[in-house]
This record gives sequence, C-alpha cells and structure tokens, in this order.
Amino acid sequence: MNQVQDRASDSNLAPGLVLAVVGAIAFSGKAIIVKLAYRYGVDAVLLLMYRMLFALPIFALMAWWASRGKPALTRSDWLGVAGLGVSGYYLSSFLDFAGLQFITASLERLIIYLNPTMVMLLAWLLYRKSFSRRQLAAMAVSYCGVILVLGREVRFEGGQVALGALLVFASVITYAIYLVYSGELVRRLGSLRLVGLATSFACVCCILQFAVLRPLDTALAVAPQVIWLSLLNATLCTAVPVLLVMMAIERIGPALAAQTGMVGPLSTILMGVLILGEPFTAWIGAGTVLVIAGIYMFTRASA
Repeated sequence: MNQVQDRASDSNLAPGLVLAVVGAIAFSGKAIIVKLAYRYGVDAVLLLMYRMLFALPIFALMAWWASRGKPALTRSDWLGVAGLGVSGYYLSSFLDFAGLQFITASLERLIIYLNPTMVMLLAWLLYRKSFSRRQLAAMAVSYCGVILVLGREVRFEGGQVALGALLVFASVITYAIYLVYSGELVRRLGSLRLVGLATSFACVCCILQFAVLRPLDTALAVAPQVIWLSLLNATLCTAVPVLLVMMAIERIGPALAAQTGMVGPLSTILMGVLILGEPFTAWIGAGTVLVIAGIYMFTRASA
C-alpha cells in the first residue's frame, strides 16, 4: 500500500514542480508589465482599474464555480470576505502599483518576497506566537539583503526610491494581514471560493476608486498598448498563476510549492534586465542572494 502511495506521490512531483515554477514566473511578470505600462503616461489608479476590470469576470466565474452546491454565506461571512478583499487584494495591489512608479521591478520583487516574515511578525503581535533563533537569524539575513539594494538605489536615485519601497512594504503588510486572518474563512468556505469572492470584491473597489477619483473619459484616452498590457496582466499574471499555484499545492504540498516560488525574484530580475533594460549590479546580485537565502532558511526553520 505504501509503495502505491509513494509511486502516486512521485508521479505528482514533476507536474507539481512545473506548475509551481510556471506560476511563480507568471506572478513575477506582473511588475514587468506594470513598469512597461507606466511608459505610456498612466498612473496607478487607472492602471489598476483596467487590470481589475479584465480580471473581474475570471474571478467571478471562479467564485460561482466553487460555490456550486455549497451553503449560502452568512452576514458574518460576507463581512469577512469584504474585509479580506480590501486588505489582501485592493489595498495590497494599489500600494504595490503605486510603489512601482518609483522603484525598479527587481527591488519590488525582493520586498514582496519578505511576505512570510511579515506573516510571522503579525502572528507574534496578534497571537504571541514565538520565534525560534533560526527564524530570527533568517529574517535578519533577508532584510539585510533588501536594505543592501535599497540603500544603494536611494544613494543614486534619491528619496523617491525610499517612498516607493515604503509603499511596496505597506503592500506586504496588508497582504500579510489577509493571510493571517483568512485561516478561519478558508476552512469554512474553501480556498478557491474565498479567493474568487475576495478578489471579485477587490476588483469592484478598484473600479469604483477610478470612477470617484478620475474623469471617466480618461479611461478611453490611453494608448492601445496600455489596454493590451492590462489584459495580459489580468490573465497571465493574475488569474492564471493563482490557479497554477493552487494546482501545484494539491500535488506537492504548500511547503515545497513555496520553496519552488523562490524562482520568482530571479525571473523578475532577469526580465527586468532583458525587457526593461534595468541594470544588474553586484549590489543587486548580493542582495538577491541574501533575500532568497534568508527566506529559504526561514521556511525551513518554520517547517
């Protein structure tokens, strides 16, 4: 019996790893597409609106599919979904998009990759969960990597880089809040249903934000490239990787899927150099090594 289970596990390993790698690369492409779109004179409010407008039908369909045959949501459930949607997808996405106006895609991805440490910090603040020495050491290594790259860029680019990094780090905090508080709803609703509902709510928030803050005719006065890039962002870099990573987790488990996701920062840096023409320096290389090594140590220590 154990041999049959082992063979089934082995048969899932390769497809699961491929799904996790492709999903991580697709996720990391979001920053590249956003930076390309900014070259056409748009701002974060408009760009996020288009991304969420195109993603809304996909996530609404996902929510409907996952809700078939399931009990209706209670008032408390709807409030929880709304709160998680605002924190995990609306605020997190807006802050990230806003920060990308001021920093490179490579630095953005390194900051985003600190998310597991922020989840642990929030768990310590809210639930008094303790740290091990290995976890603290790993966090120190990863944060030193970000500080190394950030300090170098601030020195040459000025205070706007610090502002952009602060906005992206705030995005990490809001998404960590989503992860910390989503546990109970995930158990009750299921991950696919919760993601579909929360992201659909966030999409509506982003569209309403644009309607309140910007004249509606500005949505039509954009370059066609912005529309196509937003469509690509909504599908290839938003909806598709969500499904790929969930399928990967089903096959290889969350721990291995998370470790495979370490290709994300590397792929962002590579695409930033090849597509955006961003410089690759020894400082970026050293910072990336520190961040990835620190997060790897952190996940191993947590496991």
